[in-house]
Amino acid sequence: MKLTKKSHACVRLEKDGRTLVLDPGGFTEQDAVLGADALLVTHEHPDHFDEGRLRAALDANPAAEIWTLRSVAEQLSAAFPGRVHTVGHGDAFSAAGFDVQVYGELHAVIHPDIPRITNVGFLVDGAVFHPGDALTVPDRPVDTLLLPVMAPWNKISEVIDYVREVKPRQAYDIHDALLTDLARPIYDRQIGALGGTDHDRLAPGASTEL
Repeated sequence: MKLTKKSHACVRLEKDGRTLVLDPGGFTEQDAVLGADALLVTHEHPDHFDEGRLRAALDANPAAEIWTLRSVAEQLSAAFPGRVHTVGHGDAFSAAGFDVQVYGELHAVIHPDIPRITNVGFLVDGAVFHPGDALTVPDRPVDTLLLPVMAPWNKISEVIDYVREVKPRQAYDIHDALLTDLARPIYDRQIGALGGTDHDRLAPGASTEL
C-alpha cells in the first residue's frame, strides 16, 4: 500500500491500481481528490470536509463512492443517489478494494461551551488508522497511526499519551497545517522521544510504502 500525505488531515492510499482518499478538507490541495475511487470523511468540520471537492471527485469518476457519517452524507446523498453511504462505530465495509472498519462516535472536546459533534475514525486494511478529530483507540493492533499532532482540541502531552496507548509500529503526522515550522522540531523531538514508537512526518505530496 502506498500512502501519500496531502496538506493537513488528508491522505491518499493506493493499492492494486485503486485510490482511497481520506478527509480532503478546505486546507487541502484542490487536486487531492482527483482519481479517487473511494472517499472517506471523518466529520463535518471544513478542514476535513469540503463539499465542492467531494462533488468534483464524484462528478469526475461516476464509479466513485463516499463513506461518511450522517451529518456529511445528508449534504451529498440527494445529488448522488446510491453513492453516499452512512456509517458509524462498529461498521465494516469494502471500498475500492480496501477493507475498512469504523471506530469512534464523538469529536474531541474543544471547550465545554462548544457542543460536541459526531466523528468517526477509519481503520484501513487492518493497518492504517485515521482517527479524525478524536483520540479514539481501536480494539485491535494498529500498524500505522495517522497522528493529529496540532489542533484547538489537543495538547502535546495528550498526543504523546495517545501514541503510547495505541502502540502503533509507526506514526505519521496529520492535522498539522496550523503547526509552524518553528514548532515542528519540538514536536518531532518530544513525540519521538516519549511516544515509544517510530514517529515521522511527510511533507505534502510526499509518499511512503507501507
